[in-house]
Amino acid sequence: MSLDEIRKKVIFHNSVDVWIAACFEKKISWTNTEDYKKFMKHLLSFNLNLKAFSLCAHDAGATEEEKTKFTDILFETKDDPTSLIYTIKLNASALEIIRNHFS
Repeated sequence: MSLDEIRKKVIFHNSVDVWIAACFEKKISWTNTEDYKKFMKHLLSFNLNLKAFSLCAHDAGATEEEKTKFTDILFETKDDPTSLIYTIKLNASALEIIRNHFS
């Protein structure tokens, strides 16, 4: 599902779902947690209004084993701000920053 598609559903999303949607758009794999951390470092550098929170993959509607494994790996390094899961408001400026990460 693309970023524009998930934006139509609700305004705020968790960063893992945003990461997956952005990777889907670029037709690249989303399962590398180190790549996610680089993505989050990029977003954090723009001072977006991100709020960290605890996410259980099952609570987010995830039933895929890969997504659960992905969030579990991130949780192991929860002291690193780039491995946290955040809420992101998908407005036009945030979408531009997200897409620019892949440029």
